[in-house]
Amino acid sequence: MRLSPDELIFWQYDFIKLNATIVYTWGLMLVMVIGSKTITSKLSTGLERSRWQNILEIIVTGILEQIEDVGLDQPRKYLGFLGTLFLFIAVANLCIIIPGYEPPTGSLSTTAALALCVFVAVPLFGIEEQGISNYLKTYTEPTIIMLPFNIISEISRTLALAIRLFGNIMSGSMIVAILLTITPFIFLIL
Repeated sequence: MRLSPDELIFWQYDFIKLNATIVYTWGLMLVMVIGSKTITSKLSTGLERSRWQNILEIIVTGILEQIEDVGLDQPRKYLGFLGTLFLFIAVANLCIIIPGYEPPTGSLSTTAALALCVFVAVPLFGIEEQGISNYLKTYTEPTIIMLPFNIISEISRTLALAIRLFGNIMSGSMIVAILLTITPFIFLIL
């Protein structure tokens, strides 16, 4: 059993490698783009709606409610970014039922990339909302002595986010692998 999809290499030329993480990530993004284009091509504002439109509305409403529950004022402002992250992680992990597929979120490189997206987005949204000078002032509150601690806090939060997501996905994959290994023995005993 592989611990990470990074270990499965499909193609290599010198130091350039095309591993399962890259292939599955791009394949997943392609499926999501085609799926979203298909689902949103025939949206209706009337009473007659397709099953896919109903599912889409439930997902969007759920994401908006989650953003609002976290305490952000204007959830629609963050819907594009947070909704995309949510859908990517959800679809990546729901596709585990496909034989031979390993979720790209089971790779530390993917979870680090997702955490870096959040690391960049937080200041961008903060600067957009408060202005650059007011946002930078938050790093020195309540006193200038807090500046290095707040910077370390931002970096450590990003690392913790990446490692937590990786650990959650990896533990799920390990549990499935253990259950698949043990199941034949249990059925033999019964």
